[in-house]
Amino acid sequence: MALFAIGDIHGCLKALQSIFNQDFIKKGDTVIFLGDYIDKGPDSSGVLDWLIEHKTTYNFVFILGNHEIMMKAASSSSKHFIEWLQFGGNETLQSYGIDNKSDWVQNIKTSHWDFIDSCLPFYEVDDYIFVHAGLEKNKELGKQNKHHLFWKKFEQPEAFSDGKTVICGHTSRKNGKIANFGHTICIDTFAYGGMWLTCLNVRTKDFLQANNSGETKFGKL
Repeated sequence: MALFAIGDIHGCLKALQSIFNQDFIKKGDTVIFLGDYIDKGPDSSGVLDWLIEHKTTYNFVFILGNHEIMMKAASSSSKHFIEWLQFGGNETLQSYGIDNKSDWVQNIKTSHWDFIDSCLPFYEVDDYIFVHAGLEKNKELGKQNKHHLFWKKFEQPEAFSDGKTVICGHTSRKNGKIANFGHTICIDTFAYGGMWLTCLNVRTKDFLQANNSGETKFGKL
């Protein structure tokens, strides 16, 4: 079975569906999502519904992103709520049809909160480590700083000390192109900004990209 990674979706449901409509990914393949399912794009609620509905058809693995962390923090803090709204939370609330922000937490589906709680900080398989933002070079995987895992921007990442290839998102590539550093591959290709959602076959390096207009294109690293 093949091993795939999909970058930051950010509410771009049509791009996500277009990836799976191309027969690039087969049932039974492992698909690792790199976090940031929500915020900024038009249909965060729809993205979570789709992922939950299809997670048993495929072998899905969900990594936690900083936007899920922000949404969870916003649910229990007015300060964090205001911060979240400034970083895409407004678009997420709109996708749920929420106008009254005073009771927004209760209007998010329980299954969506459960989804966020179930996401992993990273995932390791074979010679690959999947993470939302990146890794601190000389620190064991289980002792990584949360800032590196979820928040730090890596324009020029260093090789992780155990020699495994790191597959990450978070640092959006505004040109829509995958950033391949050899030891690190960043596949956040700015889907919500009008560019592409990337699905990478991590072993063959073939990839499929889709935008939120439903257009697709294939390539190879």
